[in-house]
Amino acid sequence: MDLFGRYVFRTTIVAFLVITVSLTLVLWFTQAIREFDLVTSQRQAVIVFVGITALFIPMLVMMIAPIGLVMAAAHVLNKLSSDSEIIVMSAAGVSPWRLLRPLLAAGLLVSLLVAVIAIYLSPLSLRVLRDRLTEIRADILTNIVQPGRFTTIGSNLTFHIAGRRQNGLLLGIFIDDRRDPKERATYLAERGEVVKTNSGTFLVLESGNAQRFTVGERDPRLVTFQNYAFDLSKFTSGPHNARYGAREKPAWELLTQAPEEPLGRAQYRSEFNDRISSLLYPIVFVLIAYMFLGPPQTTRQNRTIAFIGMIGAVVALRVVGFLSTIVGVSNPAMLSLQYIALFGTLVVCLQQISRGVAIEPAASVSRLVTAINNRMSQATTRRRVEVRGDIADQPETLGAEK
Repeated sequence: MDLFGRYVFRTTIVAFLVITVSLTLVLWFTQAIREFDLVTSQRQAVIVFVGITALFIPMLVMMIAPIGLVMAAAHVLNKLSSDSEIIVMSAAGVSPWRLLRPLLAAGLLVSLLVAVIAIYLSPLSLRVLRDRLTEIRADILTNIVQPGRFTTIGSNLTFHIAGRRQNGLLLGIFIDDRRDPKERATYLAERGEVVKTNSGTFLVLESGNAQRFTVGERDPRLVTFQNYAFDLSKFTSGPHNARYGAREKPAWELLTQAPEEPLGRAQYRSEFNDRISSLLYPIVFVLIAYMFLGPPQTTRQNRTIAFIGMIGAVVALRVVGFLSTIVGVSNPAMLSLQYIALFGTLVVCLQQISRGVAIEPAASVSRLVTAINNRMSQATTRRRVEVRGDIADQPETLGAEK
């Protein structure tokens, strides 16, 4: 690229980074609030909380990057048009493809970024996120239950321990289990120890008793035990039992490790096509932005309609992609709809850009927009006149009152 091309490319990338980082931080904050119970109810450190919720960021960047790029391209094109640089270049006989080249280079760079995230980084981070959340929620006696406090897990299981020794031995254990609506069990033990095996996580109670209250029976049953293994894996599973969804698998596993169930295969197929199509959005969005805002226009021409058209085209194309992915789970033929929309938009944009003429709205639309602007201007002018009249009448009113 020449000097002008490097300038456009650099400005576009800087604007893209600013927009993408800002939007990602906002959306990351909303996602992080959902896991705030790691700090409150589960007493995790703030650093652990930030580290875990930061695993959302690759997925958010993958979703936001195409939108951030089209906003950056629109900003650069609007700036060049406001400074009349596009008009000067057009008058000098410069081809419209010269300005498009640095924007396409930025689109290819963002597409490469989205490819790395979609194919590998995003599923890896989501898998690590599931493992970390499962591990924290599974290790309840280490992270949740504190000596001297009654801690409720869910709404039907309550723990209490009197103390904990350095070797991990728990003292004075009380467990109230009401998970079974037909039976309530209460366990009391002098001491206990958490044991993790391949079969699950167990709390081995020593020297205690269990009271079981069955619905319909008058008296409880009392059982004294020397050793009793309380199964903790019944209500929480460790990472070894975690089942990863389609979003948590790399692209090659979606092709080679499809489940036998028809619904599972359909979800894998839909997810794979969604990731492949996500690589095309940055390039197509750049072409859409240039098609509406790239042709030379004078400063007197209203660019509002061009902005509205660009936003409408981007939103419509993305909605088609979402619907194609969702409906494609039950109807595989719908997966091709997003490719038809993407390549069809690509062809239309290239044809319109080759003409080098700005998209002009229909005469009826122009008259409607002009009428709305005139009405708004008249209403604003009328309101200003009324306010000035009220201010001018105030001195006379004050004099009459005196």
